[in-house]
Amino acid sequence: MRSLAEKLLAEVDISFTLSQGAGGQNVNKVATAVQMRFDVKNSPLISEHCRQRLLNSGDTRLTNDGVLVIRAQEYRTQLKNKEAALARLLLLIQDASQVQKKRRATKPSRAAKERRLKAKTERGQIKRARGKVDF
Repeated sequence: MRSLAEKLLAEVDISFTLSQGAGGQNVNKVATAVQMRFDVKNSPLISEHCRQRLLNSGDTRLTNDGVLVIRAQEYRTQLKNKEAALARLLLLIQDASQVQKKRRATKPSRAAKERRLKAKTERGQIKRARGKVDF
């Protein structure tokens, strides 16, 4: 069975563009930056739960059509940038697929409440002592 990374590579659209920033002559003539587009809405690879979490995440890399656009340009070669973009995509999918633990409501204990109130009164006394001194 193929790994998820190999399956994702078959699903994504990859294009190469010129990198931004300094880098000498190499930047001006070699298209090393990678732009990876992954259709979150229509991909059969991810579960419905993961799809909804990705679409509702509010990520700025997500277009209105549900396409996730990842750009990688930190390396000087296409291959390394492609691997970096794919690693970011895998991490996003992995984070979205994890089920969050339900929050259990708790209350502070009686001793904690008493400590808090005692600290507040002590602090108030310190502040009151800073007032004008009446001779």
